[in-house]
Amino acid sequence: MLKTVEGVFAGGKVELSEEPGAIDGTRVLVTFLPPVAIDLRERGIDEKQAADLRWRLGAFAVDWDDPAMAVYDEP
Repeated sequence: MLKTVEGVFAGGKVELSEEPGAIDGTRVLVTFLPPVAIDLRERGIDEKQAADLRWRLGAFAVDWDDPAMAVYDEP
């Protein structure tokens, strides 16, 4: 069975966005995708507003990325 999990390559390692489950020892293929450009004008903001928003939302990152918060992903 195939399983796809998104992740980020940083510091020479692939960091997965979620635990793939009980597939230890399984072969993997890693495909590097091009960066995604976000059209800020399409979203009605400029670079300064985007930077401010990124800074203000940064406070949520610790809780958002906490594995214990995955319980809220279930319907």
